[in-house]
Amino acid sequence: MGNTLIITVGMEPRYQDHFNALRRRHFPSHANYLDAHITLFYHLPANQPLIGEALHSFAARAPLTLQVTGLSFYGNGVGYQLYSEELQELHREMQSKFDPWLIRQDRQPLRPHITIQNKVTAMKAQLLYDALKKNFTPFSFDTTGLQTWIYLKGPWKARETFPFIIP
Repeated sequence: MGNTLIITVGMEPRYQDHFNALRRRHFPSHANYLDAHITLFYHLPANQPLIGEALHSFAARAPLTLQVTGLSFYGNGVGYQLYSEELQELHREMQSKFDPWLIRQDRQPLRPHITIQNKVTAMKAQLLYDALKKNFTPFSFDTTGLQTWIYLKGPWKARETFPFIIP
């Protein structure tokens, strides 16, 4: 099938830096080879030109505002839950356009999140979850555009960015 394409939505730099710092602090260093990210699609064909054309069209919009609504405990990791009805709508439109290439995981409803810890013991994850939840206050940030990545059996290689139109 060739290379696998991953699609994410970018964060404004201040929040990208914030979540990257949390990953550096809490993610095991041997497994932390990615910056913080918000994945929209996990497995699309990288050699399909219609996907890139569609992403240009999908990016012709104002930036989206995402609400950071809470924390998630994954058993062996922790992440931040995100919400945006506009992002949900965009994702459904993208699912419709990319339907011929979607794997089962990418056909599911979007549950946007940012993982800041993974691949740790349940006890370590529970301690971080409890500590972060104690002082959590909801906040929001803006997105910057759509990004594509090539999956390299672990690390990702940046491929292309499709910036949202700044109003």
